[in-house]
Amino acid sequence: MTYPVVPADPGVTRQVLAENADLMVVAFRFEAAAEGTLHHHPHVQSTYVEAGRFTFTVGDVTHDLGKGDSVVIPSGVRHGCLCTEAGTLIDTFAPRRDDFL
Repeated sequence: MTYPVVPADPGVTRQVLAENADLMVVAFRFEAAAEGTLHHHPHVQSTYVEAGRFTFTVGDVTHDLGKGDSVVIPSGVRHGCLCTEAGTLIDTFAPRRDDFL
């Protein structure tokens, strides 16, 4: 199944790649200087940098991530990112983010 590409934050698109009730994989494509707004949710999230560079805030910790890097974001922790070089994040959520469907 192919899911549509939809706008997320300004300069950011989101596309569900695969999902079931227990797990969801999503591609987020960022223009340079675009932000993933600080937020939190009950899902555990794993983020993999497929391309580009990002500064992530996870709770009180900042991570500078590039291609091939990853970070796990625990349930309920406030997080967001700034894209410093245009790129793509592959996010996995457990359980599925029904609000993305």
